[in-house]
Amino acid sequence: MKRRKPAARAATQDAAEIGNFRAQHLSLSERQIMTEDGFARVTVDDSESPLAWLARRKGRDGRSMISAHQFVAGERLRADFTRGNLTPRVTANWGAPTGRSSGGGAGEMTDLVLASRQRVQNAIAACGPEFSGILLDVCCFLRGLEDVEHERGWPARSAKVVLQLALDRLARHYGLSPTAGVARPKLRSWLAEDAEFVVG
Repeated sequence: MKRRKPAARAATQDAAEIGNFRAQHLSLSERQIMTEDGFARVTVDDSESPLAWLARRKGRDGRSMISAHQFVAGERLRADFTRGNLTPRVTANWGAPTGRSSGGGAGEMTDLVLASRQRVQNAIAACGPEFSGILLDVCCFLRGLEDVEHERGWPARSAKVVLQLALDRLARHYGLSPTAGVARPKLRSWLAEDAEFVVG
């Protein structure tokens, strides 16, 4: 007869096996994110984020496909989207109250959830309808660029260019763009000083 392992040793072995599985199949890294109370260090799976993949991948010129400020802006939108509980559920919420007598719903939302939703709404409005769709697809719903191109009927490798433009606008909204604090150049013309510019 085999002797049974003590429960503690079995639990330790199970945890080690899970840890080995995660190390083999996930691309985990530590990241510092901004929260309402300051900064916090979190462990993220870089392989699940299309932005992380683009930030790691080098182009022909040796630079990343998206810049650091574009990556940070996209991850900030994703963090607010997640904190605002805007991610779709794939299973039933068994902890949700049922029936009319129980509360639940909008009245129980925390200030953090509401503030996160407002920040997502403001960011999407600032980026406009041209860029909001691709930002939501790639940053929030973690869809790949090829899927976006196929669904929208875009040419190959065009989604990367549109995403870069969208992330630039998002970074400018967050004040992360390198040119955010630079004054715009004044409009110059070849008109004489006493001439008037007439639009007719």
